[in-house]
Amino acid sequence: MKNFIEEFKTFISRGSVMDLAVGVIIGGAFQSIINSLVNDIIMPIITLITGGIDFSNWFISLDGSKYATLAAAQEAGASTLNYGVFITAVINFLLMALVIFAIVKGMNKISEVAKKKKDEEEAAEAAEPSAEEKLLTEIRDLLKK
Repeated sequence: MKNFIEEFKTFISRGSVMDLAVGVIIGGAFQSIINSLVNDIIMPIITLITGGIDFSNWFISLDGSKYATLAAAQEAGASTLNYGVFITAVINFLLMALVIFAIVKGMNKISEVAKKKKDEEEAAEAAEPSAEEKLLTEIRDLLKK
């Protein structure tokens, strides 16, 4: 048991575990931003474009009765096959994946630009010799004469 506890302490104190914990916490916070973007900005636009189609009320009542809405069927205690809710979940997933893709692509572009700028600055610094290098070159040239 003591060995197990020591192994657990070693595992939990690794940097990668802490990185994962931070990533999960930030991911949870980021999820609320993405949810708001999709639900509060993108979905209303899609609803406007599709003429207000509400997939959430697309269902099949398994008891054979007709209900006006899914809520009415559930209130009556009917078993329902909620394919509209599934369609909405798939659309939300695709929209969230698209938004995350666009954000990651944008962040990668920013990173590439920053790296290119840093590489250019390093190349410019490398092209111009330092004062010490200039002095050593002069001394070398004088010794060759």
